[in-house]
Order: sequence, then C-alpha cells, then structure tokens
Amino acid sequence: MVQVKIYGLAEYLNPHKLQLSEVIHSCVIDALKYPVNKRFHRFFPLDRPDFFFPSERSDRYTILEISLIEGRSVETKKQLLRLLFERLQPLGIPALDLEITIFENPKHNWGFRGLPGDEHQLNYTIET
Repeated sequence: MVQVKIYGLAEYLNPHKLQLSEVIHSCVIDALKYPVNKRFHRFFPLDRPDFFFPSERSDRYTILEISLIEGRSVETKKQLLRLLFERLQPLGIPALDLEITIFENPKHNWGFRGLPGDEHQLNYTIET
C-alpha cells in the first residue's frame, strides 16, 4: 500500500493536480514496482495565509508525504526520492522547492477492504 499526500499553494496545485499525480504515480510504479491500477493521492491546496515556508522557496514549494507498508529496502526508497526530484522538475518544481517524507508502518497497522493489512494477500511484492 502506498498513499501520497501533496501539499502546496492552491494557486499552483489546483491547475496541476492531474500532471502531478501522473508523475508521482510513475515514480511509485518504477521505484516500488507498484501496480499501475493502484493510485492513492490526496491533494491539500492551501491558501497563502495557511502555508508558511522559508523565503528562499518559491510559490511552487511542494511537500509530499508518502505512507508505505514497511518492507522496502533503503536503496528502493532512495530511488523513489531520486525519481521524484528528477521527474517533478519539468513541472516547474526545482529540488529546492520539493520536500518529501516517507512514513513506513507495519502491515498490521494498515486497515483496508475490511481486514488488517497483515491478513491480506496482496497482488504485488512489498519486499524490494
């Protein structure tokens, strides 16, 4: 399971949601070998008074919070980070304006489709 929260200024995020989602999902698929048909993205467009960030960041400053079921190797997670930095630049988000946090939780801390995560038989591999 991979869930992504995307935070940024509403004036930038709102017109670019689909493009951002496509790029983020391509990175998740390539780095984590995640199924194409599983996309869980939530956008949090913020008004200027609700989003404080350092003055050296631009209005395209974006925060990604990625929740994963634990099991991926350090190198796999680093590859995901590298791909996100690389592929989001053409959308106008330079590395300085992108911050990413990966949160990992054990399978038993996830609940979906009526069961705890460790009771599901997933159709993809987590241990990479």
